[in-house]
Amino acid sequence: MGHWLQRNIVEPGKLPLLLALTAFVLTFVITRVVTRLIRAGKGPFGNVEAGGVHIHHVVPGVILTVVGGFGAVASGRHGFGAALSAVVFGIGAGLVLDEFALILHLQDVYWTEAGRQSVEVVVITASLVGLLLAGFSPFGVNDVSPDELQDRASVALNVAVNFLFSLIALSKGKARTAVFGVIVPLVALIGSLRLARPGSPWARRFYRHRHRARAKALLRAYHHDRRWSGPRRAFDDWLGGKPDPPRP
Repeated sequence: MGHWLQRNIVEPGKLPLLLALTAFVLTFVITRVVTRLIRAGKGPFGNVEAGGVHIHHVVPGVILTVVGGFGAVASGRHGFGAALSAVVFGIGAGLVLDEFALILHLQDVYWTEAGRQSVEVVVITASLVGLLLAGFSPFGVNDVSPDELQDRASVALNVAVNFLFSLIALSKGKARTAVFGVIVPLVALIGSLRLARPGSPWARRFYRHRHRARAKALLRAYHHDRRWSGPRRAFDDWLGGKPDPPRP
């Protein structure tokens, strides 16, 4: 294990990335545990207030993210400074993205249905960073041969094609597929070839007069949502806490 860590993480300069990811995930988990205890009225924890204003944890999160980010830029990829900056940045990013829905909606939606967006963003972010840690490069540059890497035109063409696939997947209403496709080109390729989701820009533009394709897209989206919405909701409830019921 030590040899693998040295060869695959330390030597390539990926230790700060590993530390940032670990700090990010642990911060999110600990924050969710604390907020759920506060919500249930258990434990010694409570909301932080100053002058009657509730201080959301996104505030210290932004500060830590800025400090850790500038520290990482100044310290490089090796040494204690890089490791410390990575941990600070990971903690800050965990606090910020845990309240991503608050930033998006500009209101406190932490325990509402809209608050689930924070959990989804955290899961996607952790997954993408994990892929980068495993050796995947954005736009499939890791799939380019050493000879092609020396040819800037080949690299630029590879990036442009993979980016195009991601854009097509995004226009088809497949945001998650498009995001992961930036790191794993095969995912973007599959997303760009499959039917668009109903209501997506692609469907509105190209399925307008194709009644068969529109009906097939509706049916496929219905079966997909019926199959996966339940497990996804259960996972979000388990990880982030169950939202409050809507007020009458």
